Amino acid sequence: MVLQDKVVVITGASSGIGALTAQMLSKRGAVPILLARSEDKLKETAAGIPGVFGLYICDVTDEEQVVKTFADILSTYGRIDVLLNNAGYGKFASFTEMESREFDEMMDVNYMGIVRCTKAVVPHMLERGSGQIVNVASMAGKIGTARSVAYSATKHAVLGFTNALRQELRQQGIIVSAVNPGPIATEFFRTADPSGSYEKSVARIMMTPEHVAKRIVKLIEKGKEEIDLPGFAAWGIRFYGLFPRLADKLTYNMMNRK
Repeated sequence: MVLQDKVVVITGASSGIGALTAQMLSKRGAVPILLARSEDKLKETAAGIPGVFGLYICDVTDEEQVVKTFADILSTYGRIDVLLNNAGYGKFASFTEMESREFDEMMDVNYMGIVRCTKAVVPHMLERGSGQIVNVASMAGKIGTARSVAYSATKHAVLGFTNALRQELRQQGIIVSAVNPGPIATEFFRTADPSGSYEKSVARIMMTPEHVAKRIVKLIEKGKEEIDLPGFAAWGIRFYGLFPRLADKLTYNMMNRK
């Protein structure tokens, strides 16, 4: 995909990889449309965007607001070429420590938020016969680890949704992609790991948000259907798929540092 003048809607665009991806897309000539709940943070992000952009306050857990926001975007810009579903959060705690409502709340943002936004844009893309939907999942959606039961479940749901929708839309001119990153040095850990212990334990393999944003932009440009980050993780995923029980035993100490 040539990004010049392409309209790219980005949820969770007020910070982290969402904000950086918006800036990088703008530098390539795209028109990033930033969505998030915080107007102040969105305006801070917008200050770093060199080209044309859009800015909308939108809570992905509010279906009425999502429908209205996407209708406004289509009315203003005429089309949506790419939807980057990036909004999400995590909390690391043992299964017994987390309340049922916390499972509901995380699933509502991380999974149902993607469902709501995707439903708002797919009819338009089907009518045009083109488009790309990029869902930011996680390595946690492929390999579950202790103290991430709720978060891993949401990302497994995202990957199941992404893979099934890809098959459903494959012949309709719409690309459905998944981005599966490992630990990234962003504000994510302020909520997920307030103690900072997990962040310190994975510091050696922690990716910069700039690196992840660059890979997302490249995925959009090339129309790729999936990337696992960091690169070596893809081999670990293949091994885990072939020998899940053995992989669990061999990687327990390394993977369960939360």
